Amino acid sequence: MKALVSLSRIFVGVLFIISGFIKLNDPLGFSYKLQEYFGADVLNLPFLDPYALGISIFVVVFEVVLGVFLLIGYKPKFTIWSLLLMIVFFTFLTFYSAYFDKVKDCGCFGDALKLTPWESFTKDLILLFFILILLVGLKYIKPVFGKLPTTILALLGFIISLWFGYHVLMHLPAIDFRGYAIGKNITEGMTIPEDAPKPVVEYAWKFNINGEERVIKTNGSYPSVEGEFISVDTKEIEKGYEPPIYDFSIESDDGDFTEQFLNEENLIVIVSYSLEKIEREGAKRLKALLENAIKNGYKVIGLTASGKETKQSINETYGLSFEWYLCDEKALKTVVRSNPGILELDKGTVIQKVHWNDIEDLEL
Repeated sequence: MKALVSLSRIFVGVLFIISGFIKLNDPLGFSYKLQEYFGADVLNLPFLDPYALGISIFVVVFEVVLGVFLLIGYKPKFTIWSLLLMIVFFTFLTFYSAYFDKVKDCGCFGDALKLTPWESFTKDLILLFFILILLVGLKYIKPVFGKLPTTILALLGFIISLWFGYHVLMHLPAIDFRGYAIGKNITEGMTIPEDAPKPVVEYAWKFNINGEERVIKTNGSYPSVEGEFISVDTKEIEKGYEPPIYDFSIESDDGDFTEQFLNEENLIVIVSYSLEKIEREGAKRLKALLENAIKNGYKVIGLTASGKETKQSINETYGLSFEWYLCDEKALKTVVRSNPGILELDKGTVIQKVHWNDIEDLEL
């Protein structure tokens, strides 16, 4: 039993630290995932939306800290019961998501590793099993070091986790796992290879045959039956290839300019998923950036999901003269975790990407 507890302790502790650290690397991204869960079609808790970021930071810091506590043996009873409560909550969440097909990716490992809802639920069941072992063998969990060193390590784990979460919020994720990372080409990220797996879809055709309703299933072809067609339902059995980038566009009332701008050299793109929520301090710095970029031979455009009147108002308020183009809000939140955020593109390749706090670090 002692050996099994030791093995469980290492497995659970390391997994919680890795999972928590990946989310702590991008707490804003995890808060967007929480907002999906809070949505009307999932848990229907929209009043929690304004607190999503705070909840996100609390959860991921607590997750990392519990992993550290478990490995060093700090306050075993508190740690194990906290782990149990957390995993029971996450198991319920992933089961609900999987069974009712609500959220396609739980966000357990951020953008580093995508899990289907059922894979997430299975992972949580495995963790629950090992945490129950730890609960039963609680008496075998002893501190690795003396009381003072253990307390210091526990405190350091908490302080470092909190500092790291704050740091990436004020700048950008230390590791970018998304399709818009520096060095990635957006055009290539949107391309679907010719030999890419296609989705497998089941078609359920409903017919009235001699006064009786019958359902005939095919892979898409129309059934050869004699009867009156009523309806058809489709169900995706197996997902096909999904490119890393699938919802990015640069549009205006005059048309789609995505291809044109992704072939442009020396392009500065200022991203604000919502101009209504743009950080004022960041907006104030855009004019100096604009003037510096133009002086150095760059073309400057903006990307937002906001409407025409808001675009005009922002330009007038902050003395901006570039044109704002339209893009999906969710896509822009993925492009850069900052409002505003700035990208330098060269023929669709991301050369630089900075948080508005780091505008001065752009090398033009």
